[in-house]
Amino acid sequence: MPLLSDTIGGLHFAAIDFESAGAARGETDQPVQIGIAACPRLEDEPELWTSYIAVEKPVLWSASQVHGITTEMLADAPSFPSLWPEIRSRLGQSVVVGHNPATERKFLRRFPGHGFGPWLDTLALGRMCVPGLADYSLSSLCGALGLTCSVEALLPARRWHDALYDALASLLIVRFLVKELNLSGQPLEVLGKAVRT
Repeated sequence: MPLLSDTIGGLHFAAIDFESAGAARGETDQPVQIGIAACPRLEDEPELWTSYIAVEKPVLWSASQVHGITTEMLADAPSFPSLWPEIRSRLGQSVVVGHNPATERKFLRRFPGHGFGPWLDTLALGRMCVPGLADYSLSSLCGALGLTCSVEALLPARRWHDALYDALASLLIVRFLVKELNLSGQPLEVLGKAVRT
């Protein structure tokens, strides 16, 4: 298992977040926005990328109330499959980071055999490294660690439930905990159950 600070072994970190259109019971959900914040080493400046995604069905009102994205905003957005080269170039050969990333993994299954991972879950990491919080939502965890201002400084025009904002927040949580707990010289497996293949 490579070290967290290892660049010779090609250990990169890429945090991903999707926002979705929402779906009625029994229907398939679809992504409406993707955000990826990546860096070759945790101390490097994050490389930020985001895109809206075209939808086949209208965005539900309830989903739009959460992230602010409407069907009309996606009129000229690219299709999800057309974004594959960009997604592959940013996630390939990386430790993929997400906050409770079940949705991210589900949407990426649209591309069979992509081989992304291992996955690092910042929800599990937060519970493991910052015990005792009443709430482990992404915004609460960032607030508890004093990282909200750092996210805002890099993305001042965005907010929570924007895919790029949330992806960057997840990346900064990993960076902070690795630095504060002095884990940079340790193998990735020290993060235990927060790492999944």
